[in-house]
Amino acid sequence: MTDLVTFGETMLRLSPPRHERFETATAFDVYPGGAESNAAVAAARLGADATWISKLPDTALGRRVISDLKRYGLDADVVWTETGRQGVYYLEIAGEPRGTDVVYDRADAAVTTATVDELSTDLLEDAAVFLTSGITPALSATLERTVGDLLEIAREAGVQTAFDVNYRSKLWSPAEARETIETYFPSIDALVTPVRDARNVLEATGEADEIATTLADEWGFETVVITCGSDGAVAYHGGTLVDRSAFETETIAPIGTGDAFVGGFFASRLEGVDVGTALEYGAAVAALKRTIPGDVAIVDRDEVDRIVAGEHATISR
Repeated sequence: MTDLVTFGETMLRLSPPRHERFETATAFDVYPGGAESNAAVAAARLGADATWISKLPDTALGRRVISDLKRYGLDADVVWTETGRQGVYYLEIAGEPRGTDVVYDRADAAVTTATVDELSTDLLEDAAVFLTSGITPALSATLERTVGDLLEIAREAGVQTAFDVNYRSKLWSPAEARETIETYFPSIDALVTPVRDARNVLEATGEADEIATTLADEWGFETVVITCGSDGAVAYHGGTLVDRSAFETETIAPIGTGDAFVGGFFASRLEGVDVGTALEYGAAVAALKRTIPGDVAIVDRDEVDRIVAGEHATISR
């Protein structure tokens, strides 16, 4: 039995080094990046048996995605295709006032044609948790259907279903996102959403604890987790609200922080810990991710345990 199965797109990210501009860079750093694979890597690094399923082009770039993810300790079950292409995105990182710029080049990516008939649903049906996000159905009408089908297959198999709203304004409008995502709600056991997405996409009102309670009551979710950035996170589970603070961190690379939190949270829940402790582990993995270049939280269990225990970093000699 697999602990965690995730489904979604993983792109290759190209970033100019040393905060250079796109138009002057002469080299680019290359990293894999995808919400669901990022979360699965974080969970695997904490000891979960995690598998990412998807569809990739049988090209050098598609194989680069797999080689990187496996190097990070993640299992993958991929449909290889001769059609479609590998999605890429460009990330120019800078501080204020310049800010960070993202350019997507993911049109006609192989994953946009993925259907349940070609994916390994047997892996999904034998998992403890199935996770996907709101990014995936925004990529194509086919994926909108596939995500819904996978959630229903998992739910019918008794697998806990988890969904991260993970709204992206460059993919669809809040109204479009809400219309689609709410059709999945009856098939979702655990909902994770940043507080900004809860308000802007799901039209929720109030503070994070009120939002969590309202969403759980309205839709019957077993668990609702509201992430609030530097203000920590709130969860509603079993009729009880719990909250935990974020851990202090020096931000070097913020991309992928939310995915790291999700991976840390579900890896901990799979171990049987309470929701409050799982929030702490999610926050610890997220804090570490902000110190790591790329999209993926390349962490180890000992350092995560150390942060949860409140131990301060020192020079390791």
